[in-house]
Amino acid sequence: MRQRSLVILTSVLTTGALTLTACGSRDDNSKSGDSGNTTVVIGVDAPLTGQNSATGLGIQYGAQIAVDDANKNKTVPGVTFKIKALDDKAVPATGQQNASQFVGEKDVLGVVGPLNSGVATQMQQTLASANLVEISPSNTAPELTQGKNWQTKPVRPFKSYFRTATTDALQGAFAADYAYNGLKKKKAFVVDDKQTYGAGLSKIFKEQFAKQGGKVIGTDHVNTGDRDFSTLVTKIKNSGADLLYYGGQYDESEVLTKQLKAGGANIPLFGGDGMFTPTYIKTAGKAAEGDLVTSIGVPVDTLPAAKDFVATYKAKKYPGDYGTYGSYAYDATTAIIKAVGQVAKDGKIPDGARAQIVDAVQKNSFEGISGKISFDEFGDTTNKQLTVYQVKNGEWKSVKSGVANPK
Repeated sequence: MRQRSLVILTSVLTTGALTLTACGSRDDNSKSGDSGNTTVVIGVDAPLTGQNSATGLGIQYGAQIAVDDANKNKTVPGVTFKIKALDDKAVPATGQQNASQFVGEKDVLGVVGPLNSGVATQMQQTLASANLVEISPSNTAPELTQGKNWQTKPVRPFKSYFRTATTDALQGAFAADYAYNGLKKKKAFVVDDKQTYGAGLSKIFKEQFAKQGGKVIGTDHVNTGDRDFSTLVTKIKNSGADLLYYGGQYDESEVLTKQLKAGGANIPLFGGDGMFTPTYIKTAGKAAEGDLVTSIGVPVDTLPAAKDFVATYKAKKYPGDYGTYGSYAYDATTAIIKAVGQVAKDGKIPDGARAQIVDAVQKNSFEGISGKISFDEFGDTTNKQLTVYQVKNGEWKSVKSGVANPK
């Protein structure tokens, strides 16, 4: 989802485009694909309509391109891969239903997604009970891989869960360091959307900003779907804050920043990767100028390995914003494909393949289009790179890349 210096696609989501989600339906005989080979289905769970759908579609089609490449290159001889994409609408209960559907279809040997950490909390147990590997390209809540006591005594809850995105523990710290030392901001007002991702990210930003020497002079919460922030804007303006940090998705923050500037509080809004989409800039307009986000990895257009991916996405005219998570979805899908290749025998899938694929993913190590892909003992990516982007002249521009060092 970048154009020019970022890899951004600003395709408009249409109802007709959504019909493409059926392209991954499995072959009911579970024996053969179009060419007579064994068919393996990789599920994708993401919001494909409604809230967060722009980034959700980027995940779907990032996975689709990985499958198309694997089939074209015969990455696993005798195996044809297909995508089955299900829409969770960013609703945890729907994600859990989708997980149950994937579990019940024996051709499904892996799942890519979900987008939202809150949805992941409702999917993990269901998929783990069936030893069905799950790799998220976007979940960042630390407890998903290290448990509720991750700050003091990390324990991995589910061995079948992995992610190619680094965590909020690093992203929040990276943002706090840049806000204090890069932007020279000393007084922050912090708001979150009460969701797993947003609340967790804000909590870590607050802790790290204070450790840097900054002062959090106010906090508040919004609800997903809110569109009137007049009371909150007044509170922020009167606080004297020189920065607003927002933990949540672009759906609310793009409206909040517009009302913030219109209300006379001319301070930047700083958020996480859930805001990193051109849709944010398009909706907020000039009010977005100077706003910032952190996002996982480094700009995709700086990675030579991603050039073909970007060209294919554009040529196919796929909908959605792929610059945030598309390449990470591609690599998550590839990790599953490579694991299937290690388990399959002469194109045949053995009994107990799901559990074997989980073990194979854990041991995987390869160069992906987003960087080195491998997983630590918790299932977290070993790639800890992060980037700060700022809106400059109506586009997201990278201003700093590096690795966070929490205090």
